[in-house]
Amino acid sequence: MKVQILQENLNKGLTIASRSISAKAQLPVLANVLLKTDKNRLQISATNLENGVSLWLGAKIEKDGETTIPARILSEIVSSLPAGKIDLEVTENSLSFSSGGYTAKLNGISASEFPKQPTYSTENLFSIPAEKLLLAIGQVAFSAATDEGRPVLTGVLIKIKGKELSMVATDGYRLSLRRMELDALVKEEVSVILPAKTLLEVARIIAEEKGQNGQISLGYTKEQNQVVFVFPDLELYSRV
Repeated sequence: MKVQILQENLNKGLTIASRSISAKAQLPVLANVLLKTDKNRLQISATNLENGVSLWLGAKIEKDGETTIPARILSEIVSSLPAGKIDLEVTENSLSFSSGGYTAKLNGISASEFPKQPTYSTENLFSIPAEKLLLAIGQVAFSAATDEGRPVLTGVLIKIKGKELSMVATDGYRLSLRRMELDALVKEEVSVILPAKTLLEVARIIAEEKGQNGQISLGYTKEQNQVVFVFPDLELYSRV
């Protein structure tokens, strides 16, 4: 793999991806980010097996390839570099990169060991205005419990039926309920409990990275027991 990318774009992508990595990874590869060429873009993915993210950055691709690199070290190095172009090259799961007069090399793990990402059909997605979803999360997620002693209360119940989506959260003392009307009819009824921290990350991405305008697509796959939020250049998924 041989790629040239802007430091500010790579730094932003690594910052988002790193939030999906557990501080105590169960497997060495889960402490890494997946770097993979995808047509004329660089794909960055991270997961902790409960939730994960994939995002795509514009880049100059000279040679296709993929590998996984320790997220914390890579993110720290990239954030310390000055704005400008960074050249990345992968040889036998080692990443060499240079920017200006700075060069470094990091050892990684084969991309074949990185967990497979959930798949979904675009036919099963439905759209929600980003601004409306951001408001709903802010009105409901705060009521979810933070005590892991009762795991079910740390989530938000999401129900979708017809053209209505409802979100409910409670910690046993308070309860928040928000209903919203969807633009189109959803064919199949959905009822899932999604971790509140996943919804808070969705809200953070809307507010900080993608803005509040436009639509976000949401889908659920029973076979993989996953919910996916689809942005223009980013996908965030969570086990339910």
